[in-house]
Amino acid sequence: MEIYIGADYRGFEKKQKVLEFLAQENHKVIDEGAYTYSEGDDFNDPAIAVAKSVRENRGSRGILICDSAHGVTMQANRFKGVRAAHCENVESARLAREHDDANVLCLSAHFLNDEIINEIIKVFLETDFKNIERRVRRINRLDEREDYD
Repeated sequence: MEIYIGADYRGFEKKQKVLEFLAQENHKVIDEGAYTYSEGDDFNDPAIAVAKSVRENRGSRGILICDSAHGVTMQANRFKGVRAAHCENVESARLAREHDDANVLCLSAHFLNDEIINEIIKVFLETDFKNIERRVRRINRLDEREDYD
């Protein structure tokens, strides 16, 4: 499975540690930026890059890290086919995968320590979607669009 990862400056240090963790787990990881620490950069750029990569590569997953995880979650979810979940514990990561087939994991650099981040990632990557008709129906409705003026 390909894993796309991105972070802004607030998540940059955590992203570097996650890259090391994923390498030890023998995952194929593609870094979508930020590639250097640049204070004040925008979370939007890595979130857009990861969302587009996950959307274009079915079966892949994404990981995004910013200060609270709110911004990257909102940005990633603007892309059709992307189901980004902000998870702060192992159980929320498991449910995001089982119930909602989440394909992008959003993590807080501010609220989570390295150990729990690794545990959350492991569960997110190892948990399968429980393919039940009502869940599939609900997921399909996520991509319904309404145009606003």
